[in-house]
Amino acid sequence: MKVIKISTQNWSEGIAKLRNEYRLYAPVKKGTGSQIKELKPEENPDLSLKLSRFSPKSVVFPQSQIMFTYSLDENDKDYNLLKEVKVDSTPRVVIGLKPCDASSFGIVKRNYDNPDYQDSYWMDSYNSLTLVGCACDEPAATCFCLSVGGGPYNETGLDLLLITVEDGYLVKVITDKGKNLVKIAGWTEETDFDQFENRQKAAEEKITSEIQTDRLKELEVNDLFNAPIWEEMAFSCLNCGTCTYSCPTCWCFDIQDETRGKSGIRMRNWDSCMYPLFTLEGSGHNPRTEKLQRVRQRFMHKLKYYADKYDSGIQCVGCGRCINLCPVNIDIRVVCEKMNDYQTVNQ
Repeated sequence: MKVIKISTQNWSEGIAKLRNEYRLYAPVKKGTGSQIKELKPEENPDLSLKLSRFSPKSVVFPQSQIMFTYSLDENDKDYNLLKEVKVDSTPRVVIGLKPCDASSFGIVKRNYDNPDYQDSYWMDSYNSLTLVGCACDEPAATCFCLSVGGGPYNETGLDLLLITVEDGYLVKVITDKGKNLVKIAGWTEETDFDQFENRQKAAEEKITSEIQTDRLKELEVNDLFNAPIWEEMAFSCLNCGTCTYSCPTCWCFDIQDETRGKSGIRMRNWDSCMYPLFTLEGSGHNPRTEKLQRVRQRFMHKLKYYADKYDSGIQCVGCGRCINLCPVNIDIRVVCEKMNDYQTVNQ
C-alpha cells in the first residue's frame, strides 16, 4: 500500500499547484453546515467539516444544464436546428468528499452508462473527474453505510483517500488518476503507516445505525407494491422533494424548452418523483395523483426495483441525509425495515 505523508505546509502548497491544472471542488462552511462547491481563488478545502448538506452529485449532474440551443430566426443559418452544447470537460477534482458520496457515483453510473443507454453529458463530466476522499473518523448517528457495502474508509469510487493526522494528512494512492494528482501537487514523501486498520476499525465501531436488506430481493414486487404499509409511510409526507434533491443517488430530471424572442435553449433540470407533475403525461393522465403512490414509488425504486434490475444491492449509500433533512422525520431505515420484514408478516 503506497501512502504519502503531507505536512500542513505542503498541503497548502500542493492545493495552489492543483489550481493550475484542475477546477477544485471541496467542502466549505455554509451557515451551520457545509456544502461542496467550486473553490474561489481565496478559498481552501475545510476537511474538518462534517458531511455536507447536499452531495457532490451536482459537480457531474448540474441542477440545471443547457443541452441544446436553437434559433427561430429565418435569417439565421441555423434556423430550426438544435445545436448541442458541449460539456465542459476541464479536469476537475473533488477534495474531501466522504466515502459514501464517492461510492454513489458508481450507483448512478449504472443508469447513465449501460448497454441500453449512454448519457454523454453525464459520462463526459464524470470521466474528467478525480475524487479525493477523506476518511470519516466521526460518522453521524444517522450513518448506516456499513449496511449497504460501504464504510468510513471505503475506497470504492475514490482515486485517493486522505487520512487526517496530527501534523497534516496521509494519502493512500488508489488509481492512476490519483497518482497523477499527487505528482502535480508535489506530494511525494512516502511513509509507512501501520495504524490504517486500527483507525478503520475504530471508525466502523462508531456506526451504530444499520438496516437489513437480505429479504428484499426475494420478495415478489406485486406483493410489496400492494402491501398495507404504504398508508402509514406516506401519512406525514409533504412531497417537498428534499429527500430526492439531497440524495446522492437520485438521478431524475425533466427536459424543458425556454424561448426568448427568436432564440431558445433546451435544458434539463433536476426533478423529483415526489412532485405531482412528475408523471403527468401528454394526454393529461397522471398515474400517480396520490401522495401515497409517489412515496411508494420512491422507496420501491430505491430498495426494490434497483436491486432487482442490477443485482448490486440497493440504490442507497447510507449517508443519512434524507433522515437529517426531512421536515417531517420520515426515516428510510424504518421504511426499509417495514419492507424487509413484510415477507415475515405474510407467512
